[in-house]
Amino acid sequence: MKTAVASPALSSVAVSSAVQSSEIYIEKNTPMFMRTVLALFCGGFSTFALLYCVQPMMPILSHEFSINAAQSSLILSVSTAMLAIGLLITGPLSDALGRKPVMVAALSAAALFTIASALMPTWQGVLVTRALVGLSLSGLAAVAMTYLSEEIHPQHIGLAMGLYIGGNAIGGMSGRLIAGVLIDFVSWHTAMLVIGVLALTAAVVFWKILPESRNFRARPLNPRSLLDGFTVHFRDAGLPWLFLEGFLLMGAFVTLFNYIGYRLLAEPYHMSQALVGLLSVVYLSGIYSSAQIGALADKLGRRRVFWATIVLMSAGLALTLFTALPLVVIGLLTFTFGFFGAHSVASSWIGRRAPKAKGQASSLYLFSYYIGSSVAGTLGGVFWHAAGWNGIGLFIGTLLMIALAVAIHLARLPVLPGNRNG
Repeated sequence: MKTAVASPALSSVAVSSAVQSSEIYIEKNTPMFMRTVLALFCGGFSTFALLYCVQPMMPILSHEFSINAAQSSLILSVSTAMLAIGLLITGPLSDALGRKPVMVAALSAAALFTIASALMPTWQGVLVTRALVGLSLSGLAAVAMTYLSEEIHPQHIGLAMGLYIGGNAIGGMSGRLIAGVLIDFVSWHTAMLVIGVLALTAAVVFWKILPESRNFRARPLNPRSLLDGFTVHFRDAGLPWLFLEGFLLMGAFVTLFNYIGYRLLAEPYHMSQALVGLLSVVYLSGIYSSAQIGALADKLGRRRVFWATIVLMSAGLALTLFTALPLVVIGLLTFTFGFFGAHSVASSWIGRRAPKAKGQASSLYLFSYYIGSSVAGTLGGVFWHAAGWNGIGLFIGTLLMIALAVAIHLARLPVLPGNRNG
């Protein structure tokens, strides 16, 4: 039996059980639970703020550096591509060195590289520093889900994962919102500098309040152990399909937000940069859905909830195809709600299905997730230039149809013994 910690002061029964168990979980509604979710919330905030603060800048960068929309999207794609590559290293690295040290170093380095990117005068220099931002952030992205799956009681992992992903949503919203509003009044250099300083502050908070790992067991960092973990994960009936879902869903999400700014700045809307940036408040729907749908998946089972979130994304996409601005905004809200709910469910599912090397399993999921961002985010530019927003709708719709088919397949897999959610 695995023991759960209900409070900092253990009862005599809990102490006895803890002696017999190698794992002591953090329970919901305890001070340590609050510290953990707050720290990981800050980590998720920083990760998405640093990654996606550049999205509302893309039209400005197109003008300043005389590049088209697809080329401008590289400022995000190089970051997510390097993040994906880094995940293959930092996940296994955390299995050997520990979760917290890797995450703290990652957040601090990413904030400093963002400050450096604000000082770059050339497009090439910006892309290099943005690549380093992505590489640094891999240290948090690879490890956060694993830390939660190890330290939080299994009954509450969906909620904790949802709150962490809620931090991602607020970070993505805040990065876009702050940058989108600021670039109407100051240069993009200044806007990026502000984001970097905020992220550095969040890194300090993360370092101070995150509890040390109690259930972490170091694994030797050697090629054989990496190969063994890789083989186990790809032999599983569900994990490879969850990796594919990460690629498809993140690709759809990033493509929509990469090019919606170009649409709203043009006819018939002619919106200002600040107003386009303010539309990032649609992320609030993702903050709510990540926690609520995560908790719902804990209750009803992930296989019963996951496919419905993809249907919501598809409905939201359909609404954005209309011209009326209110329908477009409702579509963005619905799409975002569905995406963060889907990501919350898939993220917690990875930790429950992986029998060992959970850090590597999370890394493989997020590798696919961010490769989807890089590949689809830039490829979407081809559809934008060829057919405008209808082309974007066709591209994203295709990704979502494949994702729904995969989700239905996952729902039909045999349930793992003793794990109705796996």
